[in-house]
Amino acid sequence: MSAATLGALRRRISIERPADVDDGAGGVIRGYAPLAEVFASVQPLSSEEAAAGRALGLNRLWRVTIRARADVTGGCRVTWRDVAFDVLSVRALDADDRFSELLCEEYAP
Repeated sequence: MSAATLGALRRRISIERPADVDDGAGGVIRGYAPLAEVFASVQPLSSEEAAAGRALGLNRLWRVTIRARADVTGGCRVTWRDVAFDVLSVRALDADDRFSELLCEEYAP
């Protein structure tokens, strides 16, 4: 999506942030806590981009575009249609910082 528009953000996604929960034995259990539900554009990467990702040992890669949020960073997780995606990176999509593009890897437990 070269020029993001609000009309292109048609998919409802959930964004989760990393959260640690006390395990009762002095340690923590790594997990995720809900952050927001937003509308997004969700697209698989092109075959050329996907091939480059596979060369780096990554699973299926996706591009998720949302309205810009300061609280979404690499390490967050996105859920769409009961599929989880790890957010690898976030970049501004336009000079006005209205939209952000998330590079995501499909989560494989």
